Amino acid sequence: MNTLQSQKTYTVDEAKRILERFCAYRERCHKEVEEKLRSLKMIPEAQELILMHLMEHNFLNEERFAKAFARGKFSIKKWGRIKIKRELQIRAISNYNIKTAMQEIDEKDYSQTLEQIATKKAALIKENDPYKRRHKLAQFLISKGYENNLVYDVVKKF
Repeated sequence: MNTLQSQKTYTVDEAKRILERFCAYRERCHKEVEEKLRSLKMIPEAQELILMHLMEHNFLNEERFAKAFARGKFSIKKWGRIKIKRELQIRAISNYNIKTAMQEIDEKDYSQTLEQIATKKAALIKENDPYKRRHKLAQFLISKGYENNLVYDVVKKF
């Protein structure tokens, strides 16, 4: 049997329903929705029609996605602004929406979180040389996406 014949095809209405559920499950960015549409083998005209439908009916909202993404990655994964911004850029989010999303992170919470994860990590570093300890701690915090100047201010305390 030919592989083209065995592939499932969808009408525009079926694809709309599939994508509505896909977007209702959690916030999605345009890039994720476009990839899903391509996986459903929808033609470009149908993809455009479905994207417009999702935006008109508020299933797809890039600003809402960016805000939710920033809040979630900061509060759950304890990521810093640099890493969050980089991940949003990878998802082709506009600079305007990235700036809006960054405002979701409270400055006081940001500083407290940085202190907390630094304290936690410092306790786990098994290194006797104080210089190497501080270096390892700084590298860890930078890898979490925190700004260098904030990291070095926190590391000085240890």
